[in-house]
Amino acid sequence: MNKANIVSINVGTPQMMQYNSKEVISGIFKNGVDGPLFLSYLNLEGDGQADLKHHGGRDKAICVYAYEHYPYWESQLERPLGLGAFGENLTIQGWIEQDVCIGDVFKFGEATVQISQPRQPCYKLSARYGEPHIPVKMQDSGYTGFYFRVLQEGYVSREDGLTRLTSHPKAITVDFANHIMHHDKENTEAIMRILEVEALSSSWRLTFEKRLKGLGNDTTERLTGQS
Repeated sequence: MNKANIVSINVGTPQMMQYNSKEVISGIFKNGVDGPLFLSYLNLEGDGQADLKHHGGRDKAICVYAYEHYPYWESQLERPLGLGAFGENLTIQGWIEQDVCIGDVFKFGEATVQISQPRQPCYKLSARYGEPHIPVKMQDSGYTGFYFRVLQEGYVSREDGLTRLTSHPKAITVDFANHIMHHDKENTEAIMRILEVEALSSSWRLTFEKRLKGLGNDTTERLTGQS
């Protein structure tokens, strides 16, 4: 399928919240918006990220999450969830992580976007929901979502939907990349295949290159907020 529906476009600016007896600032709180918004190379109009080391930037301008995963998380968290519940900018319906590949290019209104990497869940999800295990559960389930980089700026709206213009020839799905990053970490052949995708984000490329050199990868800080 070459088209997916956009259930909601969500934007928000960073807010303070409590986590482990300390204050943290996060852009995880998003609200749905109607009408056209300008999509720049860095983000959607009205949106902002607090932790620019791990979120935002050219490789991670838009966070995308599948509406198909919402029932699973409502069961896990034992509560109803509103759209944008995971801090995503686009809640979509029609594609999950097995259906799209790093490097795939899409038409989104006037803009053109490209998948750069899977999303890596962090402790801000724990802070929002009071559930310390949710980042690891998201990582282990593979229900992570993914990021778009913006290849061409322009105005976008929910009614535009997403149309896949090209599928990357290497066919490295978001799900496969997640599996190698988090589970099959010593699969050198698979890592080298992923590194052949020129569209891979610089941060994931660096992590895999370090892994090939035997330097490892410690995601503890991202998952727990503890260094």
